[in-house]
Amino acid sequence: MGNLTKLQTLRLDRNKFAGEIPKKMSNLVELEILALGDNSFTGSFMEIFNISTLRIFDVTNNNLKGVLPSNIGSVLPNIQSLYLGVTNLVGTIPHSISNCSKLATLDLSHNKLTGLIPNSLGYLTHLETLNFEGSNLKSDLSLSFLTSLTNCKKLASLSLSFNPLNGELPVSIGNFSTSLVRFYANGCKIKGRLPNEVGNLSNLIDLVLGENDLIGSIPTSTRNLRNLQRLYLNNNKLTGILGDNLCKLWHLGAIYLGQNQLSGSFPDCLGNVTSLRDLHMGFNKLSSNIPESIGNLKDLMELNLSANNMGGSLSPKIGNLNAMTQMDLSMNQFTNGIPREILETCKI
Repeated sequence: MGNLTKLQTLRLDRNKFAGEIPKKMSNLVELEILALGDNSFTGSFMEIFNISTLRIFDVTNNNLKGVLPSNIGSVLPNIQSLYLGVTNLVGTIPHSISNCSKLATLDLSHNKLTGLIPNSLGYLTHLETLNFEGSNLKSDLSLSFLTSLTNCKKLASLSLSFNPLNGELPVSIGNFSTSLVRFYANGCKIKGRLPNEVGNLSNLIDLVLGENDLIGSIPTSTRNLRNLQRLYLNNNKLTGILGDNLCKLWHLGAIYLGQNQLSGSFPDCLGNVTSLRDLHMGFNKLSSNIPESIGNLKDLMELNLSANNMGGSLSPKIGNLNAMTQMDLSMNQFTNGIPREILETCKI
């Protein structure tokens, strides 16, 4: 294969190849697209970094090993998409990666990378997708790399989940371009408050910040996230009342606010967000009854309001939830019997 020196595209992904990647593959000096992902290759793949013509390089999901070259910006000057997820990479992310000026997709997820996320990523002005999920990357207390990434005006998807970032979200998060559609930072040990500036991300579809150490109330500015479909703020230390802010988000399909310290009433107006499929608010301090408007959520599949202080009688309107597959209202203070309509819906 190393003799095919005029080869420009080689796709062998999604097969059952095993063994080492041939070292002579580095002889393919005109190769632009190399896709070897989703196989069972082993050993090193460092020689491939010498192919300076590469635009797309994919070895995702193999049992490879290696480090990112310290001069990656000069050895891959034409790279546009770099998929190195689940490849047992170790070491740090070199600052020279900022010299890969054409880079649009960078996937380093689920590796063994350590060290700080470099602020130089902000120089990748063509960046659209950045995935660092499931590594051991860190940052300073102000998460300054996020501030640098606000220079990437085309960034649409940012995945940082399950890295020990140990910092606070900066107010500069509001400076992300309206291009940002997905922001995942689940289980990152993020502390402090959710900045009010998050409301500036008007095209956000997914906001996933569960399993952190966020405190304070949910900013009222979240009402501006009119395109939001999934909101995950579960397993934090959020307080305050919900109010009607979420009721302005007509496209919401999933709300996960469980295991916080939210109090006050269950918002009656949530019954108007008929796009809802999953509604999880268990293990909080909600203290109202369940409003009849809940019966408007005809497509609701999961409802969890367990372990709150909710009381009163259950509304027969809950029986309208014909799409329901899971309902948990345990550990509350509901009175009277279970309405017949609910029993019929649940086929009890």
